[in-house]
Amino acid sequence: MPSFGAVVHNAPVLLVIDLIGVFVFALAGATAAVRQRLDLFGVLVLSFATASAGGILRDLLIGAVPPAAFADWRYLAAATLAGLTTFIWHRAIERLRNPVRVFDALGLGLFAVAGTQKALAFGLHPVMAALLGMLTGIGGGVTRDLLLSRVPVVFQSDIYALAALAGASVVVLGRWLAWPAIPTAIAGALLCFGLRILAMWFNWHLPSAHHLNRTHKD
Repeated sequence: MPSFGAVVHNAPVLLVIDLIGVFVFALAGATAAVRQRLDLFGVLVLSFATASAGGILRDLLIGAVPPAAFADWRYLAAATLAGLTTFIWHRAIERLRNPVRVFDALGLGLFAVAGTQKALAFGLHPVMAALLGMLTGIGGGVTRDLLLSRVPVVFQSDIYALAALAGASVVVLGRWLAWPAIPTAIAGALLCFGLRILAMWFNWHLPSAHHLNRTHKD
């Protein structure tokens, strides 16, 4: 059972990180939807699905039901605002360098730390809390890619899930060392975001099955 005091103490921090993460992930989902020429309804659906899937999975696994995405209107409002913003001003957003990947990397970091913090507040073992934080981070991107009939990024060779796990591990370490929650969350999110951006810039990849097959043939 979760510690009521821990949940209440962390609630404001978790809510702020969650809502920012929802908005940023929704921007990524909506931008991808606009690129696929979806209509307004499709853009809004994809923005909400991308922004909420990870958090819903997290809440269901730890028993926080109904999930926050359904229990708090602010989650839907944040996702809808991001979807409308992207639909109306998508030309300006597209001027950014790789907007989908940048928004996705930022959302990944925010959701990874928020998921870990909430899992710890509900009494999960630190290792399992870090893994749940990783799942929270990657859930939105996987859902977006599946709805667009694409192979999810996390199942390819990009540094994606590992970046989320690194950010989640910072939160676990911070809890063990009794670091302040907000600076620890920021540090974890920045580490995840930085690793993801560096992986894109420098083309860092994990070994893939295709690469291993070529090695064996050689």
